[in-house]
Amino acid sequence: MMATALLKSKTQIAPILLLSFLMVSPAFAGIRVTDLSCEDQTNPLGIDVVHPGFSWKLESQERNQRQTAYQILVADSVDLLQQDQGNIWDSQKVESSNSIQIIFQGQPLKSRQRYYWKVRAWDQDDQVSSWSTPQHWEMAFVDAEDWQGVWIEGTEPLPEKDEDFYKTHPAPLFRKTFDSNGAIRSARLYISGLGYCEAWINGKRVGDRQLDPAWTNYAKRVFYATYDVTDLLKTETKHCLGVMLGNGWYNPLPLRMWGRRNIRDALPVGRPRMIAQLEITYADGSRQVVASNDDWKTAPGPLLRNDVYIGEIYDARKIARGWKLAGYDDGSWQSAVESESPLPLKAASLPPIRITEQIKPVSMKAQDSGAVIYDFGKNFSGWVRLDLEAKAGERVVLRYGELLNPDGTLNPMSAVCGQIKKAGAGGPGAPDIAWQQDVYIAQGGGTEQYQSRFTFHGFRYVEVTTATADLKLDSILGLRLNTDVKSAGSFSCSNELINQIQQITQRTFLGNIFSVQSDCPHREKFGYGGDIVVSCDAYIMNYDMREFYANTVRLFEGAARPDGMLTDTAPFVGIQYCGPGWAMAHPLLTKKLYRYYGNRRLVDEQYPVAKKWLGLVSKQFPDGIVKRGLSDHEGLEKKPTDAMVTPLYAQSIKLLKEMAEITGLESDVRDYRDLYQMVREKYVDQFYDPDTGKVGPGTQASQSFALFSELLDEKSQKPQAFTALLDQIDAHDQHLRTGIFGTRFLLPILSRNGQSEKAYQIVNQKSFPSWGYMLENGATTLWEHWAYSDGGFSHSHPMFGSVSQWFYQWLGGIQPATDAVGFDKIVIRPQAVPGLEWVRCRYDSVRGPIQSNWKYDGQTLQLEILIPANTSATVVLPVSSAKGIKESGQDIGQISQIEIVEAPMTTLKIGSGQYRFEVPID
Repeated sequence: MMATALLKSKTQIAPILLLSFLMVSPAFAGIRVTDLSCEDQTNPLGIDVVHPGFSWKLESQERNQRQTAYQILVADSVDLLQQDQGNIWDSQKVESSNSIQIIFQGQPLKSRQRYYWKVRAWDQDDQVSSWSTPQHWEMAFVDAEDWQGVWIEGTEPLPEKDEDFYKTHPAPLFRKTFDSNGAIRSARLYISGLGYCEAWINGKRVGDRQLDPAWTNYAKRVFYATYDVTDLLKTETKHCLGVMLGNGWYNPLPLRMWGRRNIRDALPVGRPRMIAQLEITYADGSRQVVASNDDWKTAPGPLLRNDVYIGEIYDARKIARGWKLAGYDDGSWQSAVESESPLPLKAASLPPIRITEQIKPVSMKAQDSGAVIYDFGKNFSGWVRLDLEAKAGERVVLRYGELLNPDGTLNPMSAVCGQIKKAGAGGPGAPDIAWQQDVYIAQGGGTEQYQSRFTFHGFRYVEVTTATADLKLDSILGLRLNTDVKSAGSFSCSNELINQIQQITQRTFLGNIFSVQSDCPHREKFGYGGDIVVSCDAYIMNYDMREFYANTVRLFEGAARPDGMLTDTAPFVGIQYCGPGWAMAHPLLTKKLYRYYGNRRLVDEQYPVAKKWLGLVSKQFPDGIVKRGLSDHEGLEKKPTDAMVTPLYAQSIKLLKEMAEITGLESDVRDYRDLYQMVREKYVDQFYDPDTGKVGPGTQASQSFALFSELLDEKSQKPQAFTALLDQIDAHDQHLRTGIFGTRFLLPILSRNGQSEKAYQIVNQKSFPSWGYMLENGATTLWEHWAYSDGGFSHSHPMFGSVSQWFYQWLGGIQPATDAVGFDKIVIRPQAVPGLEWVRCRYDSVRGPIQSNWKYDGQTLQLEILIPANTSATVVLPVSSAKGIKESGQDIGQISQIEIVEAPMTTLKIGSGQYRFEVPID
């Protein structure tokens, strides 16, 4: 069949019966500008980027609609903007299809100033849209000199001996009273505290951020938050600003994790400290500043001990009632101490940690010991809120765990910090077993409520030990915490096992983002690069990770050693043995953020960092073969470093080549191309067996490593290696044997080569090893190890969550093209495998929603697709001929907007719009 050219003419969508996934909106012609964002945020309050990036989405009810030009107006008053005047910036009409990260080029931006902006766009026929709904953003502090507040501390020094850290060291309280003197127009609080801080104004909590600020390398960057506190000040004339500080990652305990590693040796540490600046603007335009200094008062609070790992001790008898209010007598409090060491401040640039779900227990059971165990029915990360009545001075102990012992008692061992499970293992003063535990000492005299503050736990079960409290099922409530990333995708299908795997994957993902993406939410809590490498695509398909992962890239930059070597974890905690597969998280995320979100600035910013790192790796292994580094972690078969880490090195070289192409550094492109070819030749010569097609040990993992890294010749080596991979899968009865990387590589390799049915058979297993095996054995989050563990391995680990990417990108079939910039080029490649009747798949890209829903009855594949405006898509169908394919009831050969390419698979080139295909399957 002759291919039909893809026309750019404006054509209304043919009338069709739209199913539930299609959005309904009022009719309009051309395009409409929606969903404006500044620095990837909607109406952000408090940014300090002097050239912020603007983005927007386009909507249209017409097919093949594209933006050909745009105009941005920025004003410092909403009135000017409404008059279509951009006194700060008028971009004029810019001929461009780009709608992602348009960099502000107007007048210099001022601290504390609010700016208003709007956009209009021209469509493919040069017809201009209406102006968008106006949006705004507000600057925080542009210059360090804008800070009048200084860092202040309490009066208690840090312990000199390790064992003394485990004694009670109350979290310091700070307060400042002040008067206001007129009608308040607005008020902003800029604040940070290390390790964590909470603030109140006139006794009311400021904001809903938890465990704030986010964990960073505090020697290089400390985030501060900006709050609109106008409403907290308007009703009073005398005010009090109160703050409580926690240790967080700035003052952790000197626990000897694994019996040897004290993270205090690697982290910037110190006494808890804070900085704050409250700015009040009155109706007459005058301004009042309340800034932290040694005029503030401080005293020890009721939180006697707090640690991110083993929990906290809170003595309610020591609450200084009224300390958050202006009328409190603080005559016995001491003056705060100004800190001598300045810390670099940066406006917070990623979503905060929040309470995102309340979880009721499903059961409670009394123990012979007198304790009560609550079961929340699922593993999650966060806190509990406990209501009780107890005698004054009674210690109420809460222990947390993921498991129960066979006798029904709590098993806390899978969540023990750093495997500290015997006396002396944790160092001087450490507990014999470093389980998760909070202690509440009751005040007495009525109903009391306890909720953790400056720690977080990973658990399903809570054991509460109390001598007098009469506990009931509704006495306790689970509070899930996580960095509050927005949902970006949804996937469901006719196979309930697949749906359950997707659900526990999402639960695991959310349980492991506490400003860093961790390996587990209890034992380590570190931002391991390897876990990020294998799961980042899956995270992105499920959640909006733009700000989170941009911050992660900068965490790796900040963790780099003085010579430029990137590390296994970010922030750096002293662990440095995993090699290229972990450190490659930095360039990989940088490229992913470009491909999925169009973040070009980050590529320019981080390319020198990645280049320096790869240069160091290349010097370590001049013959191209990597001899040190962690391989297929938690794989079930042999995993030699040289045969299986070298492909990860090769992938890193390709990433650097692609980054060099983006930045236009042609000499670097040539150098990386040559380096990759050298590594490829050395690798094939040393590890590829031409007689058998086996690579290295010839396992599922080693074959997948080689094939995914494209190290084998397409015609002479790849087919034989792929056959060897299939043989290995068959030898294990369609079960995987792979670990962290092999699992990530195996499923897409099978699907890319026409073996999605085999990939589906692997995922659909319920016997060991499989995701179904986890579910059959009670898993509600993903395990660290394929086998059930009663204490050696974590039960909340995201690395095997890479399977969710396969759900979206292969079963659903939504993929960014290999050359996509911000998902502007889309591939729809659904896999209608036997045993699966339907799939519903949606991804909310930076360009707009993408959907691929299909239903297969054994004869016809019904495929419904939604492609956002200003993008194009390639649809790959599982047939070799376009004969009989219809779109909205019409033969596709008669539809001018669809370009058809046949062989080996029928491929359709389409523009934006809604489509409904019927594909006969022989």
